[in-house]
Amino acid sequence: MKPDTTAITTFGEYEHIIFFDGVCNLCNATVNWLIDHDPHQHLRFAPLQGITFDLLRKQHQHLPTNDLSTVILYTNDRFITHSEAILRIIAALGGFWRIAVIGLIVPAFMRNAVYRALARNRYRWFGKSENCRIPTPELARRFLP
Repeated sequence: MKPDTTAITTFGEYEHIIFFDGVCNLCNATVNWLIDHDPHQHLRFAPLQGITFDLLRKQHQHLPTNDLSTVILYTNDRFITHSEAILRIIAALGGFWRIAVIGLIVPAFMRNAVYRALARNRYRWFGKSENCRIPTPELARRFLP
């Protein structure tokens, strides 16, 4: 049976979609933190293992197919990965958090070296769930399949 994709009409209707590793405990904790700090609910979330990312990947051939080691921010019809994605996601929270873009002055090769080291060790240091996160009913509208 094919999954129902009728709810996903256009990706452009969402201001920011954050694709994350749905079984990574660090990633899930980060999503929880973002939800708690996003009072205007600008951010939407979808696991890299989900239907939404599969559909997006079919539309954009340059997206990684099996790489779960990076968060991907989809915004303004752009895909942003690694440390830049993290900084822009935090800045998207608005208010005080906009200051996160200052981190972009650090050269990308330095930021991404730290990012890749954390990503490489995330399961060892933070653990892994057997299943993707299932949101509570009140949070379900913030998540895409």
